[in-house]
Amino acid sequence: MNFITPAFAQTAGGSQMDMIAQLAPFGIILVIMYFLILRPQQKRQKAHQEMIKNVRRGDTVITSAGFITKVTKVIDDNEIEVELAPDVRVRMVRALISEVRAKGEPVKD
Repeated sequence: MNFITPAFAQTAGGSQMDMIAQLAPFGIILVIMYFLILRPQQKRQKAHQEMIKNVRRGDTVITSAGFITKVTKVIDDNEIEVELAPDVRVRMVRALISEVRAKGEPVKD
């Protein structure tokens, strides 16, 4: 008894073009995902890093914990000193800044 029909036997060999036609939608979906998800995320991350790099004394910043603080001193590339309340100053890592609200005074030469 033969279980393979003649129609199936004719298409079983397949060609290279059939395989490309079947894989093309997956490739298109990957390209769309790159432009809709990955690329905008990379742009936001780059803008956030630039914002953190440009923080200066007098800026009002929001930390990732939700505190609204004022930058009193830029210590180095990784740390800043912020004022949480009058006469309450703490050092924090720049990476914890989530937003810069108001720009402060210009940098002294």
